[in-house]
Amino acid sequence: MENGQTTSTRNGVGDVKKLKMERNTMNGATNGANGAPAEDQHHFLTKLMDMMITEGIDKANDRKNKLVEFKHPKELEKILDLKLKDPTNDDRLLDICNDVIKYSVKTGHPRFFNQLFGGLDEYTLGGAWLTETLNASQYTYEVSPVFTLMEQCVIRKMLRLAGIENGDGIFCPGGSISNMYALNVARYQRFPDCKTKGMQALPKICVLASEKAHYSVKKGAGFLGIGMDNVLPIQTDDQGRMCPKALEETIQDCISKGIVPYIVNATSGSTVLGAYDPLEAIADICEKYKIWMHVDGAWGAGCLLSRKYKGFMKGIERADSLTWNPHKLMGTNLQASVFLTKHKTVLLDAHSAKAKYLFQQDKFYDVSYDTGDKSIQCGRKVDALKVWTMWKAKGDAGLEEDIDNLFSCSRYLTQLAKARDGFKMVQEPQCTNVCFWYIPKRLRGKPETEEWWEQIGKVAPVIKQRMVEKGTLLIGYQPDGELVNFFRMVFANNAVTKSDVEFIVDEIDRLGCDL
Repeated sequence: MENGQTTSTRNGVGDVKKLKMERNTMNGATNGANGAPAEDQHHFLTKLMDMMITEGIDKANDRKNKLVEFKHPKELEKILDLKLKDPTNDDRLLDICNDVIKYSVKTGHPRFFNQLFGGLDEYTLGGAWLTETLNASQYTYEVSPVFTLMEQCVIRKMLRLAGIENGDGIFCPGGSISNMYALNVARYQRFPDCKTKGMQALPKICVLASEKAHYSVKKGAGFLGIGMDNVLPIQTDDQGRMCPKALEETIQDCISKGIVPYIVNATSGSTVLGAYDPLEAIADICEKYKIWMHVDGAWGAGCLLSRKYKGFMKGIERADSLTWNPHKLMGTNLQASVFLTKHKTVLLDAHSAKAKYLFQQDKFYDVSYDTGDKSIQCGRKVDALKVWTMWKAKGDAGLEEDIDNLFSCSRYLTQLAKARDGFKMVQEPQCTNVCFWYIPKRLRGKPETEEWWEQIGKVAPVIKQRMVEKGTLLIGYQPDGELVNFFRMVFANNAVTKSDVEFIVDEIDRLGCDL
């Protein structure tokens, strides 16, 4: 006792028990398990499921409805009931969940183009829901028998599409981590002692990556003790692709200084321009100097599903490893990223710690199916099911059709932008990124001086603010090198149609013509 209160009351346990009783006797009758009627045992989940379908899918993805109800942070904090203390009854919790949907960005909306993902495929969503229901952790066959086999099935399929017949792979929590896997296993392959003795056992090493490479390469180098300053940027051409000549010159310069370039990170589908580096030429150089070749295809590797567009990654079969995110071009729900490698045992060799309480070697089944020691994680969420469900439903032909539609829409937008006053292309698209400037009426036909470009750089942020406030469209913008702010339209939403593309041009013109 303390101040007349019992421990259970002080901790809120009594209130929780009372709330549970109220929930269990909801709507009167008490003839089911725990005293609740059978139809009400899942009252919260049933109501929430109905809400998710009606509000989170049907209404949220209707073109007639806004895709964002923007509020500034302090304003949104006042609206949402976020504090955690006392128990909350089901009806109030459902109201809060409705607010969560209302004020969240509708990334499945056909006019969401802000990031390198988007859309809402019902098959991958169903797989994601089933994943959450079963709540498995993927490290041993004994606790995830179905998902172990399923992950291997998806990985084998992706390896074959990349031209690798006898490799290995693993699902990772995002493309950044997949790229970090590449940095680590490549280092292990070249310097096995680094696993046990650390960086002090190594000579001075460096990473070579395109100047347009994803920032995860630098983050990974910092995380792994290589150092961000030891990621050397390789010059790109006017289309954003790595220059093979510059790559070889940098390698030779490193060698002359006693520095070991142990990995080259090529990119298939750069974040801003959507550039595909020339893999064949890069592979020739990596083979010549015996350097691990990794391809960051997190964004662009989906083209491998298309007979029409897979040529962008000609030579991928020569790479040592590949990052591929199905949650990007393929349209799988977040998150789904796969690290693939042609080296069959390197994941296990580089990462295994052989924990005897988890990876016992005297189990009654084939322990080669205990794949968890290949990962840097212990507990690992199942990401394969939502990919497999979508692939199983659509088949290769359905996924190819989706990819072709995205590329086709990007080419259609390019065609419209070239023909429309006020639109100026940055470059021809490679992946589904379409980059352009919008030129307000007052600046059209004027000399493109430094002052003119300074004014153009201020246009995209204002149009972006207006589209967010109107909730009609979401498109990203950014500068790149010496280029001032421009729009980066990315097609990743498989629901997009040519009429949506036409809307994009019309809406930007409407929002920006008076600037």
